[in-house]
Amino acid sequence: MYLSPCGVPCEECPLKEQCAGNCHAIKGVPFYIKDFGMEVCPMYDCAVNKKGYQTCAECSELPCQIFYDWKDPSMTEEAHLQSIKDRVKSLEDSKA
Repeated sequence: MYLSPCGVPCEECPLKEQCAGNCHAIKGVPFYIKDFGMEVCPMYDCAVNKKGYQTCAECSELPCQIFYDWKDPSMTEEAHLQSIKDRVKSLEDSKA
């Protein structure tokens, strides 16, 4: 299973059909990112472009403020916090 740098399992993403592959293949530029006034996903930019990591699992700040700030607007706050827990667990499990 491929995990995005922020821990989203790409196979489970409801938008996977609209994506050109995975985050590394598209260099952190999903089709929707410009709708948010950005050039690149802030999580990808931080982990991969700025820190040179493959995933956020390599960062000692996991989960950082970007995880909390970068919220799917369709999610409730409770669902958002659960998604962070799930992604952090997936990332930690991927290190083992």
